[in-house]
Amino acid sequence: MSVKEELQKIHNRLDRCKHRLDAARKRDDQPIVKQFLHEIQTLEKKVAKLNGKKQFETGNKGTEVRNLEFKRAITKAEQADMGKLKKSVRGLVVVHPMTALGKELGLKEMTGFAPQAF
Repeated sequence: MSVKEELQKIHNRLDRCKHRLDAARKRDDQPIVKQFLHEIQTLEKKVAKLNGKKQFETGNKGTEVRNLEFKRAITKAEQADMGKLKKSVRGLVVVHPMTALGKELGLKEMTGFAPQAF
């Protein structure tokens, strides 16, 4: 399971526990309230851990992309026929500025990274 899927699963469980906690507080059921508070705390720790892991993976991918020797912006014509461009350039990595990797790299436009000039 990917980190993204796991995060979504944990967020769903966390949301469910918070709703059940509210219901338990309305009933004034103290043992159940304590149980849900403990579970919410545990789930929040897992979320923090997974967010750290996600940032670490994005940082590693960013380092790999930055280490490629050549980079340049991708023109609109090249964007229109991306398959042809990827076939013609071996090892091309295209990064969009709205992705997590693009935001980390501080890109303003779609950029291609490759081991040699293209």
